[in-house]
Amino acid sequence: MSMSDPLGDMLTRIRNAYGRKKNKVSTPASRLRTRVLDVLKAEGYIRDYAQVDYDNGKSEIEIELKYYEGQPVIREIVRVSKPGRRVYASVKAIPQVANGLGISILSTPKGVMADHQAREENVGGEVLCQVF
Repeated sequence: MSMSDPLGDMLTRIRNAYGRKKNKVSTPASRLRTRVLDVLKAEGYIRDYAQVDYDNGKSEIEIELKYYEGQPVIREIVRVSKPGRRVYASVKAIPQVANGLGISILSTPKGVMADHQAREENVGGEVLCQVF
């Protein structure tokens, strides 16, 4: 079966794993998912992730979730731009999440990056998700 929103699926898997207090969660691999996980790791929202390749040509990403004093580091992760409604923001209109305590992850012409990095690079793009 074809999946209409692979990134939304990954975010839901992360949300569900935090709800069940899991340490790891796996998701099918793709370049966009890897780039988003790079940003989450760089910003300190997840411990790490690793790509696992199987013999049949498929590959998965295993994500190590991060907890602080028994509480999930990611309190909320929301998909902003969906297949039915794409959301774009210019550099001046990039949304600030929780007064700067959270991040927006954007897909820009210079790659997938956090909102503060997009402002530094002076680029806008598609707002993929918000994390806080």
